[in-house]
Amino acid sequence: MGDVTLDHVTKRYADVTAVDDMNLDIEDGEFVTLVGPSGCGKSSTLETIAGLTKPTEGTITIADRDVTNLPPKDRGIAMVFQNIALFPHMNVYDNMSFGLRLRDFSKEVIDQRVHDAAEILQIEGLLEREPSELSGGQRQRVAIGRAIVREPEVFLMDEPLANLDAKLRVHMRTELQRLHKELDTTIIYVTHDQAEAMTMSDRIAVIDGGQLQQIAPPLVCYNEPANLFVAGFIGSPSMNFVEGEVTAAGLTTENFDVAFDPGQLPGVAPGDHLTMGVRPEDVYLSEQGRELANPSQPIPARTDVLEPMGDEIFVYLLTGDAMDAGMGTDPDEGQNQLLMSVDPYSDIESDRDVEIVLDRERVHLFDTQTGKAVSHTLEFAAADADPTETEAGGDD
Repeated sequence: MGDVTLDHVTKRYADVTAVDDMNLDIEDGEFVTLVGPSGCGKSSTLETIAGLTKPTEGTITIADRDVTNLPPKDRGIAMVFQNIALFPHMNVYDNMSFGLRLRDFSKEVIDQRVHDAAEILQIEGLLEREPSELSGGQRQRVAIGRAIVREPEVFLMDEPLANLDAKLRVHMRTELQRLHKELDTTIIYVTHDQAEAMTMSDRIAVIDGGQLQQIAPPLVCYNEPANLFVAGFIGSPSMNFVEGEVTAAGLTTENFDVAFDPGQLPGVAPGDHLTMGVRPEDVYLSEQGRELANPSQPIPARTDVLEPMGDEIFVYLLTGDAMDAGMGTDPDEGQNQLLMSVDPYSDIESDRDVEIVLDRERVHLFDTQTGKAVSHTLEFAAADADPTETEAGGDD
């Protein structure tokens, strides 16, 4: 069994709390990715699981054993680091078998495990080569093979693809998924790259400030983020955010209104301050939005910067006062800007006045003060609000 449990694990360094009261249950055979920005505590969490550092508080269980105070070699884990760190004077076979030879395994067992791992990783023809004769991807496979031969209950991987080029990273993501299926072993993976987290994982654990923000399957974190941080971190480009005040008819922001029935949201009342979130793919030009089941009222905007991406075009939109300010508007302010994704064959141009609509079935609401999610849809929009007839505008 390769289940892993962190029970109220905290790690402090002097006045810095790297891991803050972490509770995490990982099932046997799961691929779970710890993801978050640099310095969020994901690597520190992995190090406590590995035994490279001892938690200040809490307990760690691996395969139903309390391993909190055990050294790494007794935890039934194998770790793959960002720095591959192969022995340059040893060939591939010797690098992969080094740990087994230290533990006095028989030559027959070592040969069997090394060749089995090499076959899984498709490096059977490289066993006699030196590390200097290998490509970056081949060296990474050797490092993974060095972990496989130990036949651990849990694999721990700390950003193992970070030093590879973009094309090779994509290839190795596929290889790691295939490896996980073949080995059927628990993998705990650390990365700051949300694409890696979204594409490889059974579940992702989003961490910020040493605290677990959400752990769920990737699409749940994308479609139903637990709070503002998860909503902004998961997804590239990021979700649009606009702050507003709840009225009897919906949400009034600085530049436009979004109609819905606040009575359908428990705990929400007129006067409350909420932050609306909507992803770029859920913002439409008005003529395209006619096909939506529940569009918002039209919102005046002006196209600013266009970013052709091949399969889509990202369109930066100016709203409200920013429509007149034009270039030089601070994009970090956010309240006067929206990002929209359109078809790559669209004839849209920059510096054009347009009207846009939001797909209210895909609009998120968050408590502005606490950041917690309030709703992930406005499909219960006010029955008396006709989005095609409501005049756009905030407090104007």
